[in-house]
Amino acid sequence: MANTNIAFGLKPINTAGSTPATQGTNAYFIDSAASAIFQGSMVKADNGGEIVICSATGDTEAPVGVFAGCEYVSSVTGKKVFSNYWPGSGADTDFDIIGYVYDSPVQRFVIATDATITDKATAVAAIFENSQFNNGASGSTTSGISSAQLDVATLDSSDTSLPLKIVGILDDPENKDFAAAGIPMIVMLNNHALLQADSEAATT
Repeated sequence: MANTNIAFGLKPINTAGSTPATQGTNAYFIDSAASAIFQGSMVKADNGGEIVICSATGDTEAPVGVFAGCEYVSSVTGKKVFSNYWPGSGADTDFDIIGYVYDSPVQRFVIATDATITDKATAVAAIFENSQFNNGASGSTTSGISSAQLDVATLDSSDTSLPLKIVGILDDPENKDFAAAGIPMIVMLNNHALLQADSEAATT
């Protein structure tokens, strides 16, 4: 039986250790010229003190966290808009564009695999391995949700320049067909910018 959820980006679930699982966000500026950023996308700092979406694979980048949504004043209606995603245009630039980011370095997320991971034993063996994204910079302009998935083909046990560190498998009865795409893996972000002394230098 195929899995029901196969592409939704990164969804926060809890934090590492015994800290409360608040899934809190913090606010960051978005440049009005920034490309579209979808809910569940990994984001990084640019050189102007703002956030932008990471590349399609996320490889070698230092993330600030995962995008939760944004608010801005519409250039058409003059009213404040609250949205799952930043569409890449449409804001009144006289007002700040604010993005909300799950930015805790110990935040854990769920992401679906882009392909079969063979069986449960193989999935368990992948825990503590690293991976790139598949379609990490894409998403739906209808729902605003990211289409990012975990790229099974890039699993690697030692390359921590890859953006995702697998730390578990979510027990989900509707997504347990290990022979199909869509297995929900629990991950953390490698190379988190807020743990680095010079996060902007790491993203350029």
